[in-house]
Amino acid sequence: MKIGICLPYMKAGLTRDDYLDWFRAIDQGPFHALSCGERVHGPTYDMRVVLSAAAVATQRVEITPTLYVLPMHSATRVAKEVATLDILSGGRVQNVAVGYGGREKDYEAVDARFHGRYGRMDRQIAQIQQVWAGEEIIAGGGSIGPEPTWEKPPRLLAGAMGPKSIERCAQWADGLYAWSGNGETEELQRTFTMADAAWDRAGREQKPYRMGGFWYTLAQEGQRKLYDYVYEYLAIAGPEIASMMAESVHRSSADTVMEALDNAEAAGCEELFMVPATAELVEVEALLEVLARRGG
Repeated sequence: MKIGICLPYMKAGLTRDDYLDWFRAIDQGPFHALSCGERVHGPTYDMRVVLSAAAVATQRVEITPTLYVLPMHSATRVAKEVATLDILSGGRVQNVAVGYGGREKDYEAVDARFHGRYGRMDRQIAQIQQVWAGEEIIAGGGSIGPEPTWEKPPRLLAGAMGPKSIERCAQWADGLYAWSGNGETEELQRTFTMADAAWDRAGREQKPYRMGGFWYTLAQEGQRKLYDYVYEYLAIAGPEIASMMAESVHRSSADTVMEALDNAEAAGCEELFMVPATAELVEVEALLEVLARRGG
């Protein structure tokens, strides 16, 4: 199982030097990839800009958006950004996760329509594939660059969890980005099993690529920091749900993180992204020790 780390893009006050330290620490470690997510509101940093900086500042790790809230964007612009990111990274963009998103205020803030986003994303995927293939999308306009240098485009992974969303994404996705906040085997397995069945019904010959993720921290007073992080992230759902979910997440020690890694592998994850609750570099440094103990 390949293991990557998500950058702490939701933490306020990070500087250029902070990000450079994170880029170097991940690139020098045994990690397969680094990623960044996308949110509009709050103290978040822009995913596309952060990953572009990472692409130039690193030499080895894959660069993975996790994920584009695709219906908030122009499909043409996303296709152009990903092709550019791959060139800047020297061919290290192998996966791109996309999803519908559930934050209506984020849509409003960028003048995008929240309603109708499911059908819109289906059409956007087709347009992205056209752009990457060098096809015209506007008659007489010519192709849209930059011309990709890859032998084949990156996998498009659907950040979907519900059966209806997974069924829909099975028509075009190369795999799934499954999420289990606490890194539980059964939760990940259930999502992957739904995906396998949906892919079969869609007549897909290739099985879906299995990527997963969970929250963790290895910082001091980790459980409190993990609770605060998850609560803040899910506050949009209301205090009751946010509190319930935050209380259910407890990967805040070396042993519990090790258990979650084992769970993800047992669930069939081919690749895993670990999402830290803090921007402290101990999240990377202490994780190195966990991986050394685990032998991976």
